[in-house]
Amino acid sequence: MKKMILIAGPYRSGTNDDPVKIADHVSQMTRIALELLEKGYLPMLGEWVALPLIEAAGSQRIGDAVFNKIFHPVAIDLLSHCDAVLRIGGPSQGADEMMTQARQRGKAVFKSMAEIQF
Repeated sequence: MKKMILIAGPYRSGTNDDPVKIADHVSQMTRIALELLEKGYLPMLGEWVALPLIEAAGSQRIGDAVFNKIFHPVAIDLLSHCDAVLRIGGPSQGADEMMTQARQRGKAVFKSMAEIQF
């Protein structure tokens, strides 16, 4: 079975909630996800799970109550199913929290692709 790695990087950080900048962040995480897949791992982004649910739940904008109820909690719950976290990108309080939660759960935490070894 492939090891599942949660990619934690900035989503909103440094974007002022600009949708183009947010999309760039997701695109960067997705490119890393493809690299992980090509190396034999199963990549996961919390955004892949949370964002469709946020939309279905009726969120009107990033950061509203519906968004906040789902976005980070889903990513933290995903940690239970992942073997590790790969932290990428620049400053992000949420991504740093994923690292903290992963360590508390005994998961491996990597800060670069080169560090990943199972």
